[in-house]
Amino acid sequence: MAIVHKPAGILVSGNTFKTIANALTQNLQKSTQPDATIPQPVHRLDYATTGILLIGKTSSSITALNKIFENRAITKTYYAIAIGAMPESGNINDTVDGKYAASNFKVYNTVPSKRFTTLNLVKLHPQTGRRHQLRKHLASIGNPILGDKTYGTAPLILNGKGMFLHAYSLKFTHPFTNEALYIKDELPKGFKKIFVTA
Repeated sequence: MAIVHKPAGILVSGNTFKTIANALTQNLQKSTQPDATIPQPVHRLDYATTGILLIGKTSSSITALNKIFENRAITKTYYAIAIGAMPESGNINDTVDGKYAASNFKVYNTVPSKRFTTLNLVKLHPQTGRRHQLRKHLASIGNPILGDKTYGTAPLILNGKGMFLHAYSLKFTHPFTNEALYIKDELPKGFKKIFVTA
């Protein structure tokens, strides 16, 4: 398996040439295992989201990692910058596309902003894996993610600055060695410019 850092502004996979999936064969060393295959991502991150992406390099690892995600035997941590006053922590249980979805959040830092009144550095733990779940959940409580052009509030949307949502860490048990893995990807520079202590 492999871990890659996904930059903003690139699709994980899809019908276009410029995707993470298409770039993997040229950029990753081929597995030496007998069931080595074309490397492929085992989960998705949105186009504008940065952070950790887990890749399977063998048929058995792709199957095993997919099961880990299906069984929710993995802890995913994200950081976002959310707009507006919000509680210090909470749980959001709000359906996404008609399906049960749950997310936990904790505010780690807050700074005043002339344009946005308040900006919050928020740590997020999705308990389910629905499409755009964290973006929809934060928007549903009135705290959209900074730079979210789809779920943000019209006058508060940034133009061309990206979205401040970062897949920070993955915690799971290695499917073959049973080693406890904790992999993280430090916050991007854009986060640190707003939150100096981040």
